[in-house]
Amino acid sequence: MAKIAVLDDWQGVARSSADWSPLMARAEVVFLAQAFTDEDDAAAKLADFEIVLSMRERTPLPASLINRLPKLRMIGITGSRNASLDTAACAARGVLVCNTVGGTSGTASRDATAELALGLLLAAARAIPAADANIRAGRFQEGLPVGVSLAGKTIGIIGLGRLGSCMANYCRALGMTVVAWSQNLAAEQARATGATLVSKETLLSRSDAVSIHLVLSPRSRGLIGAADIARMKPGAILINTSRGPIVDEAALLEAVQSRRIVAALDVYDREPLPANHPLRSAPNTVLTPHLGYGVQETWTEFYQQSMENALAFLDGKPVRVLAVGS
Repeated sequence: MAKIAVLDDWQGVARSSADWSPLMARAEVVFLAQAFTDEDDAAAKLADFEIVLSMRERTPLPASLINRLPKLRMIGITGSRNASLDTAACAARGVLVCNTVGGTSGTASRDATAELALGLLLAAARAIPAADANIRAGRFQEGLPVGVSLAGKTIGIIGLGRLGSCMANYCRALGMTVVAWSQNLAAEQARATGATLVSKETLLSRSDAVSIHLVLSPRSRGLIGAADIARMKPGAILINTSRGPIVDEAALLEAVQSRRIVAALDVYDREPLPANHPLRSAPNTVLTPHLGYGVQETWTEFYQQSMENALAFLDGKPVRVLAVGS
């Protein structure tokens, strides 16, 4: 009987998000809830599996790992791309790669991520997590920071694609002025979403809040560095629901520890965020554990299609093939 690993089920929702019974009748399906500690750990725990169903980019799948999995025949990915997967190594090994496509999950993950960015903005502006903690500790308003109204303030959107445009629309509904920048953004595109195109420097210095909506790439890695954070207004809010490495983590830590800006983060350089990471105890932060796209609608489609992909592979009739092994 084939062995199938369902990776990185951090919330423990994979089993209940799809009907796995047809696959379980044909294979041993193992749900792995914990992240691997490193590549050696992943290689040891996945050595006996023929099919690996991954979740986004949570577990990197480079050639160095793929080549240590002797029984591997198929990898399933969620979404249209996975920057941490070496498809060339899969082809060289004859490992088939199948993905999930379109439908509800594409719209849901886009909207859900932008909605979370808005939630982080509101939570940071009104100190909602601290207020909740106060109530639960038997206090009321004692010691809480005074919040700020967002109406009339300026939001800077870095990356005005699908997610960034959603965020721009939400912020305009709050009465905020929207400015935007990215390397390839045109003025016409910005105007179409009610935003004004400005330079990165102007955006950072003018905005009361900055929200990042970019794909991680060599060009965007480290895009927001120490000098950029230094340009931000005192008390400005930096929201990141994209990828941690877009922002210089050391510079961000210094800025929040000195209480110069507020960081509202859903993504980190390393995930899961280590238990002893200084961000966990840093002031001026609102932190969520990479919840962006993780809503019921996304999970249902991701896991149902992943199950179908594995079943079709076992039937010898693979579907949604992204890369064909040689």
